[in-house]
Amino acid sequence: MSADPEADYYQAVEEYFVARRGDPLFLSNAEWNLVRKWRLAALPLRVVLRGIRDALDAHAHGWNRDRKIRSLAYCAAEVESAAERWRRALAFGGAPGPDVAASALRGFAQDLQRARDLGPRGRELALVLARELELRALGGSLDEVTTWLAELEGRLVVALAEDAGAERMAALEAEIDAGLERWRKRMPARVVETLLRESRARRLLESHALPRLSLFHLEAGGAV
Repeated sequence: MSADPEADYYQAVEEYFVARRGDPLFLSNAEWNLVRKWRLAALPLRVVLRGIRDALDAHAHGWNRDRKIRSLAYCAAEVESAAERWRRALAFGGAPGPDVAASALRGFAQDLQRARDLGPRGRELALVLARELELRALGGSLDEVTTWLAELEGRLVVALAEDAGAERMAALEAEIDAGLERWRKRMPARVVETLLRESRARRLLESHALPRLSLFHLEAGGAV
């Protein structure tokens, strides 16, 4: 794992797009913000890369194939198409087949119930969230649940940070900041802030053997 794994997603998208486009130029601020949009929507990296591949393959066989692709935005429609196939394959909300996402929510509930070394705020909230997850597993669209999970995780991270105390959090923030220093010159401030926030959440949750509360890593067979 790299020193700043939260940036790996962005770097992988950039490297793949630049290599396939055949142009040495790196991503612009607008393109980094587009990747941020995909990451905040919890789209798995393989889904994003599939959309980029589909867009560039179509361009290579199209009538305007001699025209150079100037921006990652050219691939946005195909990325969304790949994302929609992924969402449907997860079958959230009662579609035929195994309800992969609902099963993941029940797994998150169990993780919260088994969390280790929680402080008073974290322990109390973990049990509350576990119950909410068990109830919510009965329904809801994938997009709704993605947003809702982010809200739950935000509440939990705040509680864990409060239990950790100011001194420990200051040391953690400094460590995260140092790990992302090389990206500050390449990415817009809002993207770097997202990386900082995600790294903070991951590290706090990992310290209690908890996963990110996200459907980001769910697989949907070969549907994408």
